[in-house]
Amino acid sequence: MNLRLYNTRTRQKEPLQTREPNVLHMYICGLTPYDSMHIGHARAFMVYDVLRRYLEHRGWRVIHVQNWTDIDDKIIQRANELGISAREVAERFIAEAEGDCLNLGLLQPTIAPRVTEHIPDIIRAVQTLIDKGYAYARGGDVYFDVSRYESEFHDYGLLSGQSRDELMAGARVAPDEDKDDPIDFALWKSAKPNEPFWDSPWGKGRPGWHIECSVMSLKYLGAPFDLHGGATDLVFPHHENEIAQSQALTNVKPIVTCWMHAGVLTVSGEKMSKSLGNFVTLRDALKRHGKNALRLLYLSTHYRSPLDYSEERAEGAKASLRRIRTALEVIRNRLASETEEETEESKERATELTQFVEESTRLFYEAMDDDLNTAEALGYLFRMVGAALTVGTTIKELPSRSEKVALNLLGKRLTNLLSVLGLDVAELEAPERLEDALSEQLLNLLIEVRGQLRQRKFFDLADLIRSKLGELGIALEDTPQGTRWRRV
Repeated sequence: MNLRLYNTRTRQKEPLQTREPNVLHMYICGLTPYDSMHIGHARAFMVYDVLRRYLEHRGWRVIHVQNWTDIDDKIIQRANELGISAREVAERFIAEAEGDCLNLGLLQPTIAPRVTEHIPDIIRAVQTLIDKGYAYARGGDVYFDVSRYESEFHDYGLLSGQSRDELMAGARVAPDEDKDDPIDFALWKSAKPNEPFWDSPWGKGRPGWHIECSVMSLKYLGAPFDLHGGATDLVFPHHENEIAQSQALTNVKPIVTCWMHAGVLTVSGEKMSKSLGNFVTLRDALKRHGKNALRLLYLSTHYRSPLDYSEERAEGAKASLRRIRTALEVIRNRLASETEEETEESKERATELTQFVEESTRLFYEAMDDDLNTAEALGYLFRMVGAALTVGTTIKELPSRSEKVALNLLGKRLTNLLSVLGLDVAELEAPERLEDALSEQLLNLLIEVRGQLRQRKFFDLADLIRSKLGELGIALEDTPQGTRWRRV
């Protein structure tokens, strides 16, 4: 495997380097569970799901740590709105998100730590930073001293590509903060009235946002570890501050070998927002389109590029899935048919198809090795889909033994590569269904009536049924095994 990934820290594609051969230690920033998981979250998580699937497909082992930020200002605010505890809010939306991730076909993390389970670890880390001179306590709060850190490590702002002046311009000081420098950030926050809190050497309070990921990533993956992922909106301040904390704690630089970031998701060209009415939860999108269509939509754009979601694009993904479904069905039907006598022409067709499958497979892997380019890899996969459809629509004679061997190879490669991308092959191979049982019963009744009309040689009426169903987006195909229907 020659996988090269774009490293945000170095701004170039680099061979994947790990501290253990064929083992990836990966930390992904997880959700803050104060609301339903949305399709933007899902896009980012699916990037690392595909990376993990691809590595495991190539014989690697992946240790995948993905956290839950189960205490946060937004959780506290939501708890006040709902009149329940912050813990209840977090538990409710963690359970909901876990179900949604499962329904999207995301692999469960190897370890899924929660902030509230690591408060003693966080307190020890903050005290270590104070003892080493990289942090200071002030009125119950504790702040990270960026200037002191920069004097030692000289890399604050490297990940985001911003100078100190640019970082200062974006810094904000809240009215209740007492920092030495606007660019300093909170490691520990003193508790406000009616907020959850934990006892600490600096008084009652709770962790700042950034320290949690430093503590949990180092606890479960060590220093340095191989890959840290998240969405691009986490580059600054979250990941920039993570680097500073972690390197100050361990004196290891760089603390992460490769930083990987997924592009933003918009909805119909606009940033997703409840105020704009374009907020789409993952649960609603799954109900409307299903997991395979959503995964295919996400895969159709390179992970670092912005992805624009729309109902039209989701419907387009469903149409592409129908092509895959039909291709798999064509292959099954041809393999189940009688075998024709071998000829020189059939041997030549079989050789050409075998070579085509091998070449398309090689190009698929090359695309995946080139910074996980799923959009290009899908193109080669759909080349194979097109070849299967061509076999079904233009080659009328029965296949020979050698052609069946080539067709069997095509079918196995298709299902194998679909699985690498996390598409549910069993769902694609299952008979297509309509949205409700009555519609499906009526369609099957029309197919049965059409069959009886053909037996009685009322071909004009039989053709009329077929034509009208075609206008409604249902194509009928007469095969030796009977009449089949598919969407078009």
